[in-house]
Amino acid sequence: MNKKTAVLYSDIAPDSVQEKRFIEFFREKYHNDYELIWKHDASIIKGFRLEIESDVYDWSGEGMLRQLKSAIRSVSSKENIVPLLKDKFEGWIPEAVAEEIGRVKYVGDGIAYVDGLENAGYGEILVFESGARGMVQELRENEVGCILFDEDESVIEGSVVKRTGKTAGIPVGENFIGRVIDSLGKPIDGAGEIKESDYLPIENPAPGIVERKPVDSPVQTGLLVIDSMFPIGKGQRELIIGDRQTGKTAIAVDTIINQKGKNVICIYVAVGQKSSSVAALVTKLKKFGAMDYTIVVNASASDPAPLQYIAPYSGCSLGEYFMNKGRDVLIIYDDLSKHAAAYRTMSLLLERSPGREAYPGDVFYLHSRLLERSACLSDERGGGSMTALPIVETQSGDVSAYIPTNIISITDGQIFLESSLFFEGQRPAVNIGLSVSRVGGAAQTKAMKKASGTIKLDLSQFKEMEVFMQFSSDLDEASVRQLKYGQVLTYMLRQPQYKPMPVHRQVITLVAALSKVLNDIPLEKLNEKINEMNEWFENNHSEITSAIEQSGTLSDEDRDSIISLAEEFVRL
Repeated sequence: MNKKTAVLYSDIAPDSVQEKRFIEFFREKYHNDYELIWKHDASIIKGFRLEIESDVYDWSGEGMLRQLKSAIRSVSSKENIVPLLKDKFEGWIPEAVAEEIGRVKYVGDGIAYVDGLENAGYGEILVFESGARGMVQELRENEVGCILFDEDESVIEGSVVKRTGKTAGIPVGENFIGRVIDSLGKPIDGAGEIKESDYLPIENPAPGIVERKPVDSPVQTGLLVIDSMFPIGKGQRELIIGDRQTGKTAIAVDTIINQKGKNVICIYVAVGQKSSSVAALVTKLKKFGAMDYTIVVNASASDPAPLQYIAPYSGCSLGEYFMNKGRDVLIIYDDLSKHAAAYRTMSLLLERSPGREAYPGDVFYLHSRLLERSACLSDERGGGSMTALPIVETQSGDVSAYIPTNIISITDGQIFLESSLFFEGQRPAVNIGLSVSRVGGAAQTKAMKKASGTIKLDLSQFKEMEVFMQFSSDLDEASVRQLKYGQVLTYMLRQPQYKPMPVHRQVITLVAALSKVLNDIPLEKLNEKINEMNEWFENNHSEITSAIEQSGTLSDEDRDSIISLAEEFVRL
């Protein structure tokens, strides 16, 4: 049986006395006999470096300097720091601390297998000899699988890997507002470095039930079709789902623009998007002044799969920083289907068993642990909230596919966008029958709840009648009126992009439409007339619009006034 060896690197060979001390150290520390092998290393001018299996004791000049730096960093006090540092310097003695290292066994496609790191934990950050960083994602008996955050060209087989003992994290702080960053918190907008206030792990446990309170305040999207029928509450998770190019991102962007002046921090996480698309989105947000309260986290399609994988978690940690300070946060994940694809790529490269549609078995947990972190915190926890709008892309409207069904079951409702409605010119192309909000009226103001009335029921009846009327040539007068009323409601819900409606405009429009005041207006002029009517109310009857905005209620008197005044406007 071969005797175990320990390798000593130094510029000068040890004498017999020093060798004897090393042998005694091996017996005391490892309870075993090791053969000491000396190797000349001219780069170690003073001291030595000792390697025993995966442990490294670095008592070279550089190693002791690193220990001293670490000791200095541990000093933190708001009092006078000079005497504390003086005590550190006077009493500091280098310690025989083992630094566990490993070596790269295989590297490729953004994945590295490392052996020798027996104590490495899942999610721990590793540092490679070249300075590249990675995160442990696979634990095996004799090796660990690591995803790389930097290009893998700098990582070569046989290079040294060191543990950090830290999990992946991201710098956070107020200074990130208005900036575009990557998955690791580095600025990519060319506007200089960002001074962080704190550093948070990207993976955090979700708040418990006791730490939450019921969702009871609305997040206004400014989109009439959503705010009236599928309201979103602070702390809710509302899925935006639909085929490619049906306006999913447009809804998210309009919602961000509508938060201006509402003291809401918005975070837009782009996963797998083209960099040019994200740049165009940032330009639009700047144009409407929305970047003043928005953070954009971009893991573009050209970034490695590991960076796309951690992007939503990084954005969520940024949101939690503000939520835990009592602020309201709106976070958009665009989109989680690309996020799942990035995770599938990683998992297959890590040689995990593929399941349905080649996704790994824990893909449900991938998104549930992310979305569960959205919450409306209790007053004892500061009362902050984080509202999530995840986006998922479907294929040919198939909501029963693996990833869509997973995320539908995690969220509190979904806004389903339909291609046929989009191409008909109905934008936002929201399918009224398949969309739902499980929070419902609890997330609506009293004014909106009263104004929206029976709109969803009326639209459902219209859709049924519209199908039936295709087979009938003769229509009685009542059916014609009902058909016209349904068409007015449908056209009323059409809304141009980047023009979210304030609450008072939504309320006035709903009251007028549901009272059938707008039925005589030609459909092609309806939206123009509605806009003119709202401007007329703001200019001539501001007491009504102010009352709705300030109180959030709609009295019977105001409702009657809106109907009579709307009739007066139509007659003008």
